[in-house]
Amino acid sequence: MIERLEAPAFTLRQLSFLVCAADEGTIAAAAARLHASPSAVSEAITELERGLGTPLTVRRRARGLTLTSTGADVVARARALLASSRELEASLRGAPGELVGPVTIGCYPTLAPTILPALLQGFGRAHPRVELAILEATHDRLQGRLEAGQVDVAFVYDTLIPGEPQRAKLFELPAHVVVAGDDPLASADSVRLDELVERDLILLDAPPSSEHTMSLFAARGLAPRVRHRVQSYEAVRALVGRGLGYGILVQRPANPASYEGYPVAMKEIAPPVAPVGVDVIWPATPAPTARARALIDYARSLPWPQPR
Repeated sequence: MIERLEAPAFTLRQLSFLVCAADEGTIAAAAARLHASPSAVSEAITELERGLGTPLTVRRRARGLTLTSTGADVVARARALLASSRELEASLRGAPGELVGPVTIGCYPTLAPTILPALLQGFGRAHPRVELAILEATHDRLQGRLEAGQVDVAFVYDTLIPGEPQRAKLFELPAHVVVAGDDPLASADSVRLDELVERDLILLDAPPSSEHTMSLFAARGLAPRVRHRVQSYEAVRALVGRGLGYGILVQRPANPASYEGYPVAMKEIAPPVAPVGVDVIWPATPAPTARARALIDYARSLPWPQPR
């Protein structure tokens, strides 16, 4: 006996509208992201609720949209279903065994110059039909994007990332001190943190870098004197190059000069501080796509920097 197949009481379009509304928090924001009218988004969610026979959302004009407990469960299942449907579409566009389709890569900004060039060049050459999109964001801005399906793979420092992503360590490096090329400390073999507390610190003020820098001093009962807070790795080196203070950084560019060309010197911290790990992370569920898995495996195969 042939089993009778019945169409579900919902569409992928309705599910995608619900997921987008849940991510954005309002019908209007979801409509803008989907390039649809607010009424179309609202109607699609209403039809989905009618088809499933249960309320999924609570919609208040002044407070936006929240999910009911059933709605939260439906959104979680819808993410997996939508991911599977995208995979099916992508697999039919490519030759057998060929990887085709999008992968969104999240990357902490100071890691981007170290991670992305080798990754994009090598993986892009091996899999030219994989569309690689880049999202540079600090750890706080990456929060929730893995679970929401907005990021497939991310490269971050090994500090706590909300949720329970899968992860693999790529490499680790200890923090170092950056001083101007003509600073007396530039000729020292290493620098003690207690030598720096009366000097001006140029703080990389982007989570988790700022917390890590301050914790190095706090662990030794010290409090640095912060002169300037900047959110760019190169801004730290530029201000240090002009003699406005020193910096504490982790990544080690090959160029021994600031963005403007002023010489800077990278000095080890004494006694040594614990290294900072760099991880590749990906969502625990749903399972990564074949192309995301290939990207993870490729990243793990590369010869990343080693401690000096």
